[in-house]
Amino acid sequence: MVVIVGNNNLKFNVTKIEVTPGQKIHVQLRNEGTMPKDGMGHNWILLDGDNEAMPYAMASVSARDVAYMPKALASHVLAFIPLLGPKEVGDVTFNAPTKPGKYPFICSCSGHSMAGMRGELIVK
Repeated sequence: MVVIVGNNNLKFNVTKIEVTPGQKIHVQLRNEGTMPKDGMGHNWILLDGDNEAMPYAMASVSARDVAYMPKALASHVLAFIPLLGPKEVGDVTFNAPTKPGKYPFICSCSGHSMAGMRGELIVK
């Protein structure tokens, strides 16, 4: 299991996850922040390619009404943990992509990924 912690400093404590193609992965996100979920909640969104991270992050800023997960870009999401408030914990289990490469993960809440809340799943 990979445990990722997010808090008020807008960084994930884990920014690189290395896996093998098709490997089963369990990711747990812990929001150890203290600020309200509305602007300082955290989620974990794994996307299908490097070139998807910025468009998804930009679109998510105006997707507050759907927990910062823009429906128009849902086809690019490989796995996710929904928006968590302070002291909440969320989990997801999925199989890694079978194609080797780098797959970005971000927090899509209120521009958090642009502030540095992002990382990569590396399939070797």
